[in-house]
Amino acid sequence: MAKRKSRIQLRHGSEADGLREAGGIAAEVLRKCSEMVAPGMTTGEIDKAAGDWISEAGCKSAFLGYKGFPGQICISVNEEVVHGIGSDRVLNESDIVKVDVGIETPAGWIGDNAKTIPVGKISGAAEALLAATEASLFAAIDCARDGELLSTLCGSVEAHVAPLGFTVVKQFVGHGVGRDLHEEPQVPNYWDEEEMRSRRFRNPRLRAGMVLAIEPMVNAGTDEVLILDDDWTVITADRALSAHFEHTVLITDGEPEILTPRERSYAPAGL
Repeated sequence: MAKRKSRIQLRHGSEADGLREAGGIAAEVLRKCSEMVAPGMTTGEIDKAAGDWISEAGCKSAFLGYKGFPGQICISVNEEVVHGIGSDRVLNESDIVKVDVGIETPAGWIGDNAKTIPVGKISGAAEALLAATEASLFAAIDCARDGELLSTLCGSVEAHVAPLGFTVVKQFVGHGVGRDLHEEPQVPNYWDEEEMRSRRFRNPRLRAGMVLAIEPMVNAGTDEVLILDDDWTVITADRALSAHFEHTVLITDGEPEILTPRERSYAPAGL
């Protein structure tokens, strides 16, 4: 019997270079959006500016029009987990804002990244949530190595945040990245073998050339989420705060390569 061809794409040479370019542009747009986050700013103003910067780079939003999504970027506030839509909502001191930027280059390569940004001074509890979520992202990236099982990477997120009293969102997951916004494999932020089989999630060994969008979504309360009447915005069921950090990562023969480079928001524990 013929061996089933994997749907997971491996990117080397010029293809990897195309994804590096896309990731760098997405990271720069996210950096500029982050600098706009301040009390009195509206989410719609940030969304519009993001669209302008994406166009100036000769690219287009990977989100606008995707299954009907109306925004240039996803911008989600406080209890909103992901997929928030820019509007006339005004940001206030102590809010936390998740900005998720996806772009497509003229050559058709995708760059995808996100971070959670404090608006002015935030509570200690909110700060702890953001720090833990970002740290869980880097714990997962450290597992993104040739020969490692995907389940090790996925399980590392929950293993990091659960002892701190936080939960991971299970309904939404990370994904492969390439010429399509969402490619194989799916990359959840936890791993339960029986559940993964029922959801038909694959558990391949990672190979050099795989490109993954790793994106912990971590809640201060329940892991349960709801979708608002706009059919997009995901919120925590108990209205507790949620944080989201994401990098696009290339698996290599050695260290994982972050294709959406930026400075860490929080120093690693122990430094």
